[in-house]
Amino acid sequence: MRILLAALAGAIAMFVWTSIAHMVTPLGSTGFSQIPNESAVLAQMDSSIGAKPGLYFFPWVDPKDPQMMQKAEKLERANPRGLLMYHPKGSLDTDMTPMLIKEFVKEFVQALIAAWIVMMIATSFLMRAMIVTAIGLSDAIATNVSYWVWYGFPGDYTLAQIIVALVGAFVAGLAIAAVLPRRTA
Repeated sequence: MRILLAALAGAIAMFVWTSIAHMVTPLGSTGFSQIPNESAVLAQMDSSIGAKPGLYFFPWVDPKDPQMMQKAEKLERANPRGLLMYHPKGSLDTDMTPMLIKEFVKEFVQALIAAWIVMMIATSFLMRAMIVTAIGLSDAIATNVSYWVWYGFPGDYTLAQIIVALVGAFVAGLAIAAVLPRRTA
């Protein structure tokens, strides 16, 4: 029960800070820029992409194409390249409540992981590996779930990134646990 209370307190503190960071400081908009000639670009996106929301990578080469790397390199040298998160016109839901709830749930999960780490005694190989894994999971959730919640990154992209980070953290945890000595009392 204490771990849940600690997680709740941590989630509330994290949620309050996140709100302040995004609404009071410039942190929430740092790194964003307006597209030059935006109205023409928006009209072209509406005309070209239309009502199909998604995460677009350009220039595109089919990943199954055996010449993918060569074609991609040639296209990327001759064209702009990037990643586009696209939502069609009319798809904005002005009620932020569902996004705020998702953000709080994410922060509760992060805080629960942190509380669990604090309560553990890292003595065995497996426990040391699990600490690193938990840290990796917390890190993966922190960025990727926020991108999904706030920017509409696709759920499958988000899940894939979390899985990649989690497995990477687990493997790193096994290696670290093998190198670091067992903690003694």
